[in-house]
Amino acid sequence: MASISLKTFVGLRQSSSDTYNSGHVFPVKHLPAQPASRGLRIVAGKFSPKVTGRNLRVAVVGGGPAGGSAAETLAKGGIETFLIERKLDNCKPCGGAIPLCMVGEFDLPLDIIDRRVTKMKMISPSNVAVDIGQTLKPHEYIGMVRREVLDSYLRERASASGATVINGLFLKMDAPKGATAPYVLHYTGYDSKTGGVGERRTLEVDAVIGADGANSRVAKFIGAGDYDYAIAFQERIKIPDDKMVYYENLAEMYVGDDVSPDFYGWVFPKCDHVAVGTGTVTHKSDIKKFQLATRLRAKEKILGGKIIRVEAHPIPEHPRPRRLAGRVALVGDAAGYVTKCSGEGIYFAAKSGRMCAEAIVEGSENGKRMVDEGDLRKEAFVEMCADEYVQKMTFDSYLYKKVVPGNPLEDLKLAVNTIGSLVRANALRREMDKMSV
Repeated sequence: MASISLKTFVGLRQSSSDTYNSGHVFPVKHLPAQPASRGLRIVAGKFSPKVTGRNLRVAVVGGGPAGGSAAETLAKGGIETFLIERKLDNCKPCGGAIPLCMVGEFDLPLDIIDRRVTKMKMISPSNVAVDIGQTLKPHEYIGMVRREVLDSYLRERASASGATVINGLFLKMDAPKGATAPYVLHYTGYDSKTGGVGERRTLEVDAVIGADGANSRVAKFIGAGDYDYAIAFQERIKIPDDKMVYYENLAEMYVGDDVSPDFYGWVFPKCDHVAVGTGTVTHKSDIKKFQLATRLRAKEKILGGKIIRVEAHPIPEHPRPRRLAGRVALVGDAAGYVTKCSGEGIYFAAKSGRMCAEAIVEGSENGKRMVDEGDLRKEAFVEMCADEYVQKMTFDSYLYKKVVPGNPLEDLKLAVNTIGSLVRANALRREMDKMSV
């Protein structure tokens, strides 16, 4: 297979080299270039006073994809960076799917990707399976990662770039007492000296990036407002090796009121186990019942499996009303940057974290000036737009995070087919109702 090198960005400027600094060359064929998004705007005032005797100090609260990406970009850009994360071995309940474009855009080594999914099945309430990955090209895949592996890698890369990683629990922060006065962060620090009890500490910084997830304490501090959320429940199940062969490069999605009235159930392959989960917005108290149903739907394929971990976590349904205040910005789940229809958030977390950090680097002139709210303002528009036409539109959008132009004739055919499917579904439901009487 022919190979091409993927381009990287340093700060806000594209690298003059056609290869990554790390020297990684990925075996990706005909990967389309990513045009600059017309909806992306970074505004940097550069009118703030210079910082004297030191560089700008920024705290990133939260060490997931958003926090790790932000901290790395800040540190590389000359900012004195502190990354605060309580659970350095955190295993967030997450399907772990990442789009192909993220591998190149964030220079991810291939060995942190557990599985390359090239086949997907959508399974109906009556267990009719439809293959929905048929439009993937030979080089295309959806990466499956474990969050504890991905998050740790991004944090280590931030540390190698100069960020100070703090094992600590963020508690609260005090607002600055002047235009250039510091924010004072209060946290419980954990290290070899404090043991499991921890020690109350403070940290003074000039700006804060809240990357602390759906239950963000930073968001509460700035009065960011609430949002609707789904609850995701997932079990990691170690299945026999002969069963694991079936899931080698296959992911399954189950639909139906039994697994979720408003979301979907999934079986995603990991390194040596599968992740089985589901989610819901409207019936959160029934999540365990939906999880049981998902496991039953996949029963024959995971027979003999042993549950090795149980996880649950909220997933934002839309952005928070307020995501920026003063010198504090929210990114990732803390801001609500998640695809509503699928619950996907890893790419958008990493992307928003990097974008926010780039704005700070530019606005502070690589840490030499104070920043203000104008330096942090940014806009980004990312749109994702068992018919082959539907699959091509969906996978091109997912893999490369670009808006795919439609074909008017195919759009018309899709509308007709959709109506036909609805009519047939209603007819089938009526027949099933008769049988149950």
